[in-house]
Amino acid sequence: MTVNGKVHVQKWWKHGVVYQIYPASFCDSNGDGVGDLPGITSKLDYLKDLGADIVWICPMYDSPQVDMGYDISNYEDVYRPYGTVQDMEHLIKEAHDRGIKIMLDLVINHTSDQHEWFKESRSSKDNPKRDWYIWKPAKYTEDGKRVPPNNWRSNFGDHSAWTWDETTQEYYLRLFAKEQPDVNFDCEEARKTIYKSAMEFWLERGVDGFRVDTVNMYSKPIGLPDAPIIDPDSPWQPAGHVYCNGPRMHEFLGEMNEILSRYGAITVGELPNTPSMEKVLKYVSAEAKQLDMVFQFDVVDVGHGVTHHYTAKPKNFELPEVKSAIDRTQTLIKGNDAWTTVFLENHDQARSVSRFADDSPRFREASAKMLALMQACLSGTQYVYQGQEIGVVNAPKDSYPLENYLDLNSYLYVDMIKERYGANNAAKIDEAFDSLQYLARDHSRVPMAWNGKGKYGGFADVAEKEGKDIKEPWMKAHPLAGEINVASQLGDSNSVLGFWKKMIAFRKQYADLTVYGDYYTLRLEDKDTFLFFKEIPGGNGDKLAVLLNFTKDEKKVEPPTARELRLPEESSLKFELIASTHGAKEVQEALAPFEGRAYLVKV
Repeated sequence: MTVNGKVHVQKWWKHGVVYQIYPASFCDSNGDGVGDLPGITSKLDYLKDLGADIVWICPMYDSPQVDMGYDISNYEDVYRPYGTVQDMEHLIKEAHDRGIKIMLDLVINHTSDQHEWFKESRSSKDNPKRDWYIWKPAKYTEDGKRVPPNNWRSNFGDHSAWTWDETTQEYYLRLFAKEQPDVNFDCEEARKTIYKSAMEFWLERGVDGFRVDTVNMYSKPIGLPDAPIIDPDSPWQPAGHVYCNGPRMHEFLGEMNEILSRYGAITVGELPNTPSMEKVLKYVSAEAKQLDMVFQFDVVDVGHGVTHHYTAKPKNFELPEVKSAIDRTQTLIKGNDAWTTVFLENHDQARSVSRFADDSPRFREASAKMLALMQACLSGTQYVYQGQEIGVVNAPKDSYPLENYLDLNSYLYVDMIKERYGANNAAKIDEAFDSLQYLARDHSRVPMAWNGKGKYGGFADVAEKEGKDIKEPWMKAHPLAGEINVASQLGDSNSVLGFWKKMIAFRKQYADLTVYGDYYTLRLEDKDTFLFFKEIPGGNGDKLAVLLNFTKDEKKVEPPTARELRLPEESSLKFELIASTHGAKEVQEALAPFEGRAYLVKV
C-alpha cells in the first residue's frame, strides 16, 4: 500500500490483535490467591477462540512487588508465586503451538532497589557500579537546609523524584517509587548489561517481542534542569515534559533495535509526555528503525487532572475532546510509513465503559459493545485488556470501599490529600475516593471473574475443578463478578464476549479499511454522537462509515453526505450495514442509546 511515496507494508503484527494479561489478576491455577503462569497457559484456548494473535504479559520477573512487578530485582528469574522460568518456557511453547505470539514487558528505565546492581551501586561512591544509577550531591538553601538536586516530582504521590541515601550521603533519582532507582543509560556498561539480561535472555527462550515501559525516559536532559511551576501548592513539580525525549533517546533505541531485529522481535513503546506528532514519528517511522509502534495517551488521558492525574472530577469532559484525541492518534500514520495502536484500557487505566460511556446496569452492555465496534474500526494494531472483552466496569463505590484499593499510586494520592487538607477532612477524602473510583489503576487489577458461581468469582476455577483449597485473592473480588463473568457469556452470541469475537473477526475481514485505512472525523463539535469514516489511502474503492451514539437517549443522525466523504456532490451513495451493536437497521433510522453501526459505503 503506497501513500505519497511511502509504503504501509501489511504485516501480521499490524492486523493482529494483542491481548494484555496482568499475571497476578488473570487466573489462579493452584488456589493460593495469586494468578500465575500455569493459569495463563490454562486459558490459551479461550484466547485463541477470542481471536487473539499476540499475548502481552505484564512483568512476571522476580520482584519485591512494590509496584506490582515494575520494580524488578532479577530479569532472569520469575516471581515465585507466578511460577518458574520453566513455566514461562512451557507457556511460550504452548502459545506457539496455537499460533499465538508472546510479548513481555521490558522495564529497564529503572530496577528495584533490591537488584544486586543497585545494592552494589549504593554501597560506596567508588564501587564499580556506582555510575550505573543516577547519583547527585545535595543542594543547600541559604539557611543550610539540605534539598534535592532539582524540583522534579515523582510520578507517584507528592514527593521529590530524588531519595536521600544515608550510606553515601547523596541523592539517587527515581522517577517512580523510592524503591525504583533510575538506571544511568549514559553508562555504556550498564545499558549493554541490561540489554543482555532483560532482552536477550528471553529472546533466546522464544519471546516474540516487548512492550517497552517508559520508552522515552532513558536519556535524561543535560544538567537536569528544574521543571516549570504549575502546582504552586507543592515544592515538587510534574516534570514529564522535561525528562522525557532526552538527547540520546534515539541512539539508545537504535542499539536496542539492532538486538531485536536479529530475533525478528516486535516492539510497542509506552510514550508519555509527547504531544508533538513530529517527535512521535521519530520513534515509529519504519525508516528510523526505532520502535514498531507506540502507545500515545491522548485518548485515555482525557479528563485527567493537570497537577496530578487523579485531581479530576468524574466525566469532566465532553465528547468532542475524545474525538480530537482519537483524531490525533489516528492521523499520525496518514501519508507516511509510521504505525499506531488502538487501545482504551490497560493495567494503568480504569475501565473504558466507566470512563467513556455508561456503566449503569441498564446501559453497560450496550456501552461495551459500542466501544468494541469503535475500536474495531480504528487504524493501527488493536490491544484488548483482560476483562474488557466481557465488559468489566469499575468497582462500584458503595460496594468496594477505599481500603480495597491496593495500588501505591492510589494510597499515595490519598496520603497527599490528607497531608494537604488534614487526615480527618472527610469531605476531601471522599472527594479523593470519587476520583479514584473513576480513574484509579486498581480497577484494571481486580481479579478476573471466570465463573460467577465459583468462589471469588471463579478466579481460581482451574484449581476449584481439581478440588484444591481456594484462598481469597490477593485483591478483593469484583462486587459484580456474579453478573459480569466469562462463564455466563461463553456460547452467547448476544453477550459482550460474543460481540467482541464478532468485532475481532470483522476487523480482520475488512482489514484494508479498518486496520490500514485513512481516518477522518466528521462533525467534530457534536457533543452526543461520533461519526467518522475510513478509506483506503488514495481514496479509491468503498468507504467505511461509523456512527456512534454516546448518550442515554435515542438520537437521529443524518448519514454522511457525499461531500463529507470526500466524493463529488452528485455521487449516489449506497449504505450497506456490515456491523451493528443493535441488529440490522437502515442508515436513516435513529440510533438507540449507546448504539454503534458501521456501513460499507458504495458509490
